[in-house]
Amino acid sequence: MARFVSLVALALTAGSPLAAFEPDKEVHDAPAGPTHNETEEHSPGPVATTSQTLPRFAAELAQRPLYAGATAWRVEGNARDRWIAARAERRQSARWDYARAMLGKGNAAEAFGILTLMEEDDADLALVPAFQLAKGVAHAMLRRNSDALAVLSGPGLRDNAEACAWRLRALVQRGDAGEALDEVECALPAINGRRDRSRIPFVLAAAEAAVNAGRPGMAMRWLGPLTDRDPAANLLRGRAYLALGEAQAGRLRLERALLDGTAEQQADARLALLEGEIDGGTLSPAQAIEKLEAVRFGWRGGPVEERALRRELKLAVASNDTAATLRSAATLIAYFEPRRDAGELLEQARAALSAVLAPDSSVPLAQAAGLYWDYRDLAPAGPEGDRLVARLAGRLQDAGLYERAADLLDHQLRTRAQDVVQGPLSVKVASLRILAGQPEKAIQVLRETEQAGYSNRMQWDRKRVEAVALHIIGKPEAAMAALEDVPGADLLLAEFAWKDAAWEQFATANGAALPGAGALDAPDQAQILRQAIALAMLGREEALVALRNRYSKAFEALPSAAVFDVLTRAVGSVDPATVSEAMGAIPSASPAGGIADLLDAAPDE
Repeated sequence: MARFVSLVALALTAGSPLAAFEPDKEVHDAPAGPTHNETEEHSPGPVATTSQTLPRFAAELAQRPLYAGATAWRVEGNARDRWIAARAERRQSARWDYARAMLGKGNAAEAFGILTLMEEDDADLALVPAFQLAKGVAHAMLRRNSDALAVLSGPGLRDNAEACAWRLRALVQRGDAGEALDEVECALPAINGRRDRSRIPFVLAAAEAAVNAGRPGMAMRWLGPLTDRDPAANLLRGRAYLALGEAQAGRLRLERALLDGTAEQQADARLALLEGEIDGGTLSPAQAIEKLEAVRFGWRGGPVEERALRRELKLAVASNDTAATLRSAATLIAYFEPRRDAGELLEQARAALSAVLAPDSSVPLAQAAGLYWDYRDLAPAGPEGDRLVARLAGRLQDAGLYERAADLLDHQLRTRAQDVVQGPLSVKVASLRILAGQPEKAIQVLRETEQAGYSNRMQWDRKRVEAVALHIIGKPEAAMAALEDVPGADLLLAEFAWKDAAWEQFATANGAALPGAGALDAPDQAQILRQAIALAMLGREEALVALRNRYSKAFEALPSAAVFDVLTRAVGSVDPATVSEAMGAIPSASPAGGIADLLDAAPDE
C-alpha cells in the first residue's frame, strides 16, 4: 500500500494522469517496429514539483534523426517507469519515450496528454518535426482528422514517408479519397517497411481510398496479400467486386462480413449491398431513400452513416425530393467533418430551402413553414435570408396563420436582427402576436427588445402596439400611460373608447382631434359620423347641432351626405332602424389608421 501511495505521489508531481498506472493494452491497430533506444537509466530520487522549470528539450529533439517509418513507435524497456523516476533534467526525454511507447501500443489519448504536457513546458517543441509527427499520429488515431492533417503537413514532414502514411489514413477517415491516393507514393516506404500486423491498417486505408475514388482494380491489388477471412478486407473486396460488375462475388464477400464483422462492419456491409441494388437500378429513388434511412437508423455516426447520407442526398437532389435533400444535407453539415465540398453542400441545401419557400412552390404552405423551421440554420445569411423569412411570414399571415408567422419572425428578431434593426421587426412580431390572440406575448416581445437607440418615430410605433395589447387584456390605464407624449394618441384612445362603447370618453378624445371643415377623406368622414353617434347616445343636442352646422357644407357632395344628415338630426327624431342603417353605411376606414385595423382583427377575448 505504501508503495502504491508513493507511486501516485510521483505521478502527480510529474504532471502525470493516473491512467499511466493502468496496465498497457495491446491495440490491434497500432504501428510497431524497431525503435530509437534511450538507454540512460536513473535511480529514483527527489522528484521536482510541477512548478519547477524543466530544461528545454526542443533543440535536443530536433538534433535527433527524424524517423522515416515505424521505428518511431517502439521503445525498449519500461518507458513508464523511467518517466516516473526521471529527474528534472531528463524528464522531458523520458516523457518523449513514454509518449512514443503509448503510440506504439495504440493508446493515443494517453500519448496526446503527455505530448501536451511536454509542449506546456517547452513551447518550441511545436516547431520540431519529430514532435509534430507524434502529435499528428495521435490526432489521426483519435480521428481528429483535420487537426492531424494540419500538424502532419508542415515543411519538415512534407516528404516524410511516415507522415505521408498517416496523412493517407487521416484523409481516408475524412472521406477525401482522391487526396489520399496522392499520398500513396510517398507513403510506400513506411507501409512496406512494416512487416507485422501494424501494416494492415495502412493497406486497408489505401484500398478504401481506391474504392471510394472509383478505382476498384487498384483496391483489389492492395487487398491481395490480406487473408480472405478478414472482414475489413472482405468489405472492401465486396465493394470493389460490385464496382467491377461482379455482383455475385461482391455479395459473397459482403455476406461473409455480415457473419463475422464488428457491428460497424456489418452496418457497412448492409450499406454496400444496398448500394449494389441502387446502382443496379432495382429500386426507385423513394424506395432507395427509405432503405438508406433504415441503414442509418441501425448505425449512427462515422463513415458508414456519412456514406449513406451522401448517397441519400444524391438521390434526393436527382428526384427533386426537397424534404430528403434538406434532411440529409443538414445532418451532414451539422454532424460530420467538413470536406472540400462543404460550400457546395451548403449551397445545395439553401437552394432547396429557397425552392420550398418560393411563391410558385408546389409544397403546401404549412409543410413549407415546417421545413423552414426545421432547417432554418441553413438559410442564407444577410439580406437574402431576411427576404426569405419575410416572404414566408407574409404568406403565413395572408393565410391567417398568425402564430406561426410570429414564431418565425420572433426567431429572426432574437437571433439575426441587431441593435436598432430590431425596432420595426419587434413591431411586426408584436402585431402578429395580437392577431394570434396572444397580447401578453406582444407586450413581452416589446419590452424584451427595448433599447435607447430607437428613433422617436420607432418608439411611438412600439408604444401604439403596446397600448393596443394592454387595452385588449383589460388594462386601460396602462394603455393610456403607454400613449403619453405619443403624437396622435387621442385618435387611438378614441378608437379604444369606440370599441368599448364608452361614449363619454369617445366624445372627449375624438372631439379633440376632429378635422377641419375643408375637404374630407374617408377616415375624416368616419371620425365625424362616429362623433355624431356618440353625441346622440349622450343626448347632447346642442353639440350635435354644432357638429351639423360645422360640417354640413363639407358633406354636401359626398356619398355619405345622407348618412350625415340622418345621424345629425335632432335626438329622437329618427327611428332606430334608420339610425342602425346609417351606422352601417359609415366608411370603414378608421381615423386611427392601421393600428385600428389591428384592434379589429384581434380575436375576441
